[in-house]
Amino acid sequence: MLSAVVGVNWGDEGKGRMVDLLSRDYDVVVRYQGGNNAGHTVVNDRGQFVLNLLPSGIFNENTVNVLGTGMVIDIEHLWGEIDKLTARGIAITPDNLKISEKAIICTPYHKLLDELEEDRLGNDAQGSTRRGIAPAYSDKYYRKALRLGDLLNFDTLDGKLEPIIGFKNSLLAGYGAAAIDEGALTAWLRTYGEKLAPFITNTEKFLDDAAGAGKNILFEAQLGTLRDVDFGIYPYTTSSNALAAYAPIGGGVPGRRLDRVIGIVKAYSSSVGGGPFTVEMDGAEAEALREAGGEYGAATGRPRRVGAFDVVASLFGVKMQGADELALTKLDVLSYMDTIPVCVAYDVNGTRTTDFPTGDALEVAKPIYEYLPGFKTDISKCRDFAELPQAARDYVRYIESAVGAKIRYVSVGASREDYIELK
Repeated sequence: MLSAVVGVNWGDEGKGRMVDLLSRDYDVVVRYQGGNNAGHTVVNDRGQFVLNLLPSGIFNENTVNVLGTGMVIDIEHLWGEIDKLTARGIAITPDNLKISEKAIICTPYHKLLDELEEDRLGNDAQGSTRRGIAPAYSDKYYRKALRLGDLLNFDTLDGKLEPIIGFKNSLLAGYGAAAIDEGALTAWLRTYGEKLAPFITNTEKFLDDAAGAGKNILFEAQLGTLRDVDFGIYPYTTSSNALAAYAPIGGGVPGRRLDRVIGIVKAYSSSVGGGPFTVEMDGAEAEALREAGGEYGAATGRPRRVGAFDVVASLFGVKMQGADELALTKLDVLSYMDTIPVCVAYDVNGTRTTDFPTGDALEVAKPIYEYLPGFKTDISKCRDFAELPQAARDYVRYIESAVGAKIRYVSVGASREDYIELK
């Protein structure tokens, strides 16, 4: 079986905790896009971890983890992540971690260019994590990037670097920045290339062989529908495709099809980064929800923007992801509310709509709310749907009906086992 765990909304829905939970049923877990701008928080019997690049199946000793072809990988950050987890007793070897030789390297100059552009934009900045993701993807499509496989042969690396450095120096000069120190860059590539070389391999063959042998493969997305570069709130998106349809391509097995798509949706809305966010709360109301949910970026530490559950955005997200079933996360966070707001439609220039708008129409959209009774009870110990208070069950069923997809899992806490499965 080939499955994907994907975000329905703006990202930060809780994909990491669900992949960690589900990985016990899968032989392979694959990250298929994005870079270390991801922040997947996992809480399990080994502690609390924040993963930026490593797949969230890394804690399951029987699972092989793959960094796929569609990723951009900061090799220094990746080695640091491996080092930290190893120090905490997590075994990471070439047997349980494999890196695609075709994935793009995200370098120090990519991070520098990201910072320079965000600084240039000032108040118009797009909310980048400043980790070099957009410049790295730009170079991929400019065909002026290095791939992980290039680190396996340093004899030919200088010839590949020469045209790239000339191109990047012309961009840096436009910002008034210093040119790339070629010696320092080569040393950086060699240092981390030598460490990671044992992990770099032909992951397409590995994955195709695994699929052909009937192995269960789970693809893990970064961010969500509304940050997808093609279908999201462009230009306030990431620079890759966060949709399930891209998983076999970015993972490295484009000839295979998904059998199951699990969409992750939070019991309320949150967003890190710029762009329109129709349901955004402010003031004390926002601060209460942010504190209750611990809504701070796992990759950046930035306070997340928060708001009510957004039916319009979620309907769109479920459709774009082709979600077969949903996991509803952080239901327990709402236990402090007397009444729970839900955005059921948008008002766009005086017209009520449940179709997610784009462009200028999204910029002027206003939320239309309904309010459901709060459940005002600690539900973190519930492990069966029948144990939830009636108001909590009604809220789950309301969302299920509103977005047109069955909810399979409900998380009631941050730890791996803090969930209810609806069968």
